[in-house]
Amino acid sequence: MEKQQAKIIGIARHRLSTDGDGVTTLVAFHDCPLRCRYCLNPQSLGDDGRFREYSPEDLYYTVRIDELYFIATNGGVTFGGGEPSLRPQFIREFRELCGPEWQLNLETSLCVPSANIEALLPVVNTLFIDIKDMNPDIYRRYTGHSNDIVRDNFRLIADAGRQHDCIIRIPLIPDYNTDTDREASRKALEALGYDRFDLFTYQIRKH
Repeated sequence: MEKQQAKIIGIARHRLSTDGDGVTTLVAFHDCPLRCRYCLNPQSLGDDGRFREYSPEDLYYTVRIDELYFIATNGGVTFGGGEPSLRPQFIREFRELCGPEWQLNLETSLCVPSANIEALLPVVNTLFIDIKDMNPDIYRRYTGHSNDIVRDNFRLIADAGRQHDCIIRIPLIPDYNTDTDREASRKALEALGYDRFDLFTYQIRKH
Protein backbone atom coordinates (compact mmCIF):
# COMPACT_ATOMS: atom_id res chain seq x y z
CA MET A 1 0.00 0.00 0.00
CA GLU A 2 1.27 3.46 -0.88
CA LYS A 3 2.46 5.39 2.15
CA GLN A 4 0.13 8.26 2.96
CA GLN A 5 1.67 11.73 3.01
CA ALA A 6 -0.09 15.05 3.56
CA LYS A 7 1.02 18.66 3.37
CA ILE A 8 0.42 20.40 6.70
CA ILE A 9 0.60 24.18 6.89
CA GLY A 10 0.46 24.45 10.66
CA ILE A 11 -0.15 22.77 14.02
CA ALA A 12 -1.66 24.81 16.87
CA ARG A 13 -1.65 23.29 20.36
CA HIS A 14 -3.65 23.92 23.53
CA ARG A 15 -6.86 25.22 22.01
CA LEU A 16 -9.40 25.28 24.84
CA SER A 17 -13.17 25.07 24.25
CA THR A 18 -12.68 26.10 20.63
CA ASP A 19 -13.49 22.82 18.91
CA GLY A 20 -15.71 21.12 21.45
CA ASP A 21 -15.32 21.02 25.23
CA GLY A 22 -11.72 19.87 25.74
CA VAL A 23 -8.16 20.77 24.87
CA THR A 24 -7.50 20.28 21.17
CA THR A 25 -4.68 20.56 18.68
CA LEU A 26 -5.52 22.02 15.29
CA VAL A 27 -3.82 20.37 12.32
CA ALA A 28 -4.26 22.53 9.20
CA PHE A 29 -4.01 20.76 5.85
CA HIS A 30 -2.79 22.35 2.65
CA ASP A 31 -5.10 22.50 -0.41
CA CYS A 32 -8.76 23.38 -0.89
CA PRO A 33 -11.22 22.93 -3.77
CA LEU A 34 -12.80 26.35 -3.17
CA ARG A 35 -11.61 29.82 -4.05
CA CYS A 36 -13.59 31.93 -1.62
CA ARG A 37 -13.58 35.67 -2.20
CA TYR A 38 -12.62 36.31 1.43
CA CYS A 39 -10.39 33.30 2.06
CA LEU A 40 -9.69 33.08 5.79
CA ASN A 41 -6.62 30.87 5.37
CA PRO A 42 -4.92 31.75 2.07
CA GLN A 43 -1.68 29.97 3.01
CA SER A 44 -3.57 26.73 2.37
CA LEU A 45 -3.63 27.59 -1.33
CA GLY A 46 -0.85 27.69 -3.88
CA ASP A 47 2.37 25.74 -3.76
CA ASP A 48 4.99 28.14 -2.45
CA GLY A 49 6.43 25.63 0.01
CA ARG A 50 4.87 27.00 3.20
CA PHE A 51 4.10 23.52 4.49
CA ARG A 52 5.71 20.37 5.80
CA GLU A 53 4.86 16.86 4.65
CA TYR A 54 3.79 14.36 7.30
CA SER A 55 2.84 10.72 7.29
CA PRO A 56 0.08 9.68 9.73
CA GLU A 57 2.84 8.25 11.95
CA ASP A 58 4.85 11.50 11.84
CA LEU A 59 1.79 13.50 12.80
CA TYR A 60 0.78 11.12 15.58
CA TYR A 61 4.20 11.23 17.22
CA THR A 62 4.21 15.03 16.91
CA VAL A 63 0.84 15.68 18.57
CA ARG A 64 0.73 12.90 21.16
CA ILE A 65 2.80 15.10 23.50
CA ASP A 66 -0.60 16.42 24.62
CA GLU A 67 -2.31 13.05 25.00
CA LEU A 68 -2.81 13.48 28.75
CA TYR A 69 -4.66 16.75 28.11
CA PHE A 70 -6.78 15.12 25.43
CA ILE A 71 -7.85 12.22 27.62
CA ALA A 72 -8.37 14.31 30.78
CA THR A 73 -10.57 16.88 29.04
CA ASN A 74 -12.24 14.74 26.34
CA GLY A 75 -10.25 16.64 23.74
CA GLY A 76 -8.15 15.58 20.80
CA VAL A 77 -7.24 16.68 17.31
CA THR A 78 -9.16 18.94 14.96
CA PHE A 79 -8.34 18.56 11.29
CA GLY A 80 -8.76 21.86 9.44
CA GLY A 81 -7.21 23.61 6.52
CA GLY A 82 -7.58 24.02 3.69
CA GLU A 83 -9.83 21.03 3.29
CA PRO A 84 -8.86 17.96 5.32
CA SER A 85 -11.62 15.86 3.76
CA LEU A 86 -9.47 15.64 0.64
CA ARG A 87 -7.30 13.16 2.60
CA PRO A 88 -9.68 10.59 4.14
CA GLN A 89 -7.23 7.69 4.10
CA PHE A 90 -4.64 9.75 5.95
CA ILE A 91 -7.17 10.55 8.70
CA ARG A 92 -8.35 6.94 8.89
CA GLU A 93 -4.77 5.77 9.39
CA PHE A 94 -4.26 8.45 12.04
CA ARG A 95 -7.33 7.14 13.91
CA GLU A 96 -5.84 3.65 13.91
CA LEU A 97 -2.73 5.04 15.56
CA CYS A 98 -4.37 7.21 18.22
CA GLY A 99 -7.13 4.76 19.07
CA PRO A 100 -10.68 5.58 20.19
CA GLU A 101 -9.80 7.68 23.25
CA TRP A 102 -9.04 10.90 21.38
CA GLN A 103 -11.78 13.05 19.95
CA LEU A 104 -11.21 13.65 16.24
CA ASN A 105 -12.95 16.69 14.79
CA LEU A 106 -13.24 17.73 11.18
CA GLU A 107 -13.55 21.28 9.85
CA THR A 108 -14.94 20.92 6.36
CA SER A 109 -16.88 22.64 3.61
CA LEU A 110 -18.27 19.22 2.50
CA CYS A 111 -17.27 20.22 -1.04
CA VAL A 112 -15.54 16.90 -1.66
CA PRO A 113 -16.61 13.58 -3.22
CA SER A 114 -19.26 11.81 -1.16
CA ALA A 115 -16.99 8.76 -0.92
CA ASN A 116 -14.59 10.89 1.15
CA ILE A 117 -17.27 11.83 3.67
CA GLU A 118 -18.57 8.27 3.78
CA ALA A 119 -15.03 7.07 4.61
CA LEU A 120 -14.59 9.68 7.35
CA LEU A 121 -17.90 9.31 9.21
CA PRO A 122 -16.83 6.15 11.08
CA VAL A 123 -13.62 7.75 12.40
CA VAL A 124 -14.52 11.36 13.31
CA ASN A 125 -16.57 12.45 16.31
CA THR A 126 -17.66 15.97 15.37
CA LEU A 127 -17.93 17.79 12.06
CA PHE A 128 -17.69 21.59 11.96
CA ILE A 129 -19.23 22.42 8.59
CA ASP A 130 -18.75 25.84 7.01
CA ILE A 131 -21.51 26.01 4.42
CA LYS A 132 -20.99 29.62 3.24
CA ASP A 133 -24.62 29.71 2.04
CA MET A 134 -27.05 27.05 0.84
CA ASN A 135 -28.32 29.23 -2.00
CA PRO A 136 -26.62 27.84 -5.15
CA ASP A 137 -26.18 31.25 -6.78
CA ILE A 138 -24.68 32.87 -3.68
CA TYR A 139 -22.42 29.87 -3.12
CA ARG A 140 -21.08 29.87 -6.67
CA ARG A 141 -20.56 33.62 -6.68
CA TYR A 142 -18.65 33.47 -3.39
CA THR A 143 -16.65 30.23 -3.80
CA GLY A 144 -16.42 29.79 -7.59
CA HIS A 145 -17.91 26.30 -7.19
CA SER A 146 -21.29 24.54 -7.33
CA ASN A 147 -22.74 23.39 -4.02
CA ASP A 148 -24.53 20.36 -5.48
CA ILE A 149 -22.06 17.98 -3.84
CA VAL A 150 -22.42 19.84 -0.53
CA ARG A 151 -26.15 19.16 -0.60
CA ASP A 152 -25.52 15.51 -1.44
CA ASN A 153 -23.15 15.20 1.50
CA PHE A 154 -25.64 16.75 3.90
CA ARG A 155 -28.15 14.08 2.83
CA LEU A 156 -25.48 11.38 3.23
CA ILE A 157 -24.76 12.49 6.80
CA ALA A 158 -28.48 12.66 7.58
CA ASP A 159 -29.04 9.16 6.19
CA ALA A 160 -26.28 7.96 8.57
CA GLY A 161 -28.09 9.59 11.51
CA ARG A 162 -25.16 11.83 12.34
CA GLN A 163 -26.87 15.24 12.21
CA HIS A 164 -26.37 15.93 15.93
CA ASP A 165 -22.63 15.38 15.54
CA CYS A 166 -22.46 18.36 13.18
CA ILE A 167 -22.02 22.01 14.12
CA ILE A 168 -22.94 24.06 11.08
CA ARG A 169 -21.29 27.43 10.68
CA ILE A 170 -23.46 29.88 8.74
CA PRO A 171 -21.66 33.16 8.11
CA LEU A 172 -23.05 36.54 7.22
CA ILE A 173 -20.73 37.47 4.35
CA PRO A 174 -20.57 41.19 3.53
CA ASP A 175 -21.71 41.93 -0.02
CA TYR A 176 -22.73 38.30 -0.66
CA ASN A 177 -25.63 37.27 1.58
CA THR A 178 -28.12 38.69 4.06
CA ASP A 179 -29.73 37.65 7.33
CA THR A 180 -32.71 36.47 5.27
CA ASP A 181 -30.44 34.25 3.18
CA ARG A 182 -28.83 32.88 6.31
CA GLU A 183 -32.18 32.04 7.86
CA ALA A 184 -33.19 30.25 4.65
CA SER A 185 -30.01 28.18 4.86
CA ARG A 186 -30.77 27.20 8.44
CA LYS A 187 -34.35 26.21 7.67
CA ALA A 188 -33.23 24.05 4.74
CA LEU A 189 -30.86 22.16 7.04
CA GLU A 190 -33.33 21.92 9.89
CA ALA A 191 -35.63 20.11 7.46
CA LEU A 192 -32.92 17.41 7.22
CA GLY A 193 -32.71 17.10 11.01
CA TYR A 194 -29.71 19.33 11.71
CA ASP A 195 -30.06 21.32 14.94
CA ARG A 196 -26.66 22.74 15.93
CA PHE A 197 -25.78 26.04 14.30
CA ASP A 198 -23.12 28.71 14.75
CA LEU A 199 -24.19 32.01 13.19
CA PHE A 200 -21.48 34.64 12.89
CA THR A 201 -20.26 37.48 10.66
CA TYR A 202 -17.11 37.56 8.61
CA GLN A 203 -14.98 40.50 9.72
CA ILE A 204 -13.62 41.80 6.42
CA ARG A 205 -10.95 44.43 6.18
CA LYS A 206 -11.61 46.48 3.08
CA HIS A 207 -8.75 48.45 1.57
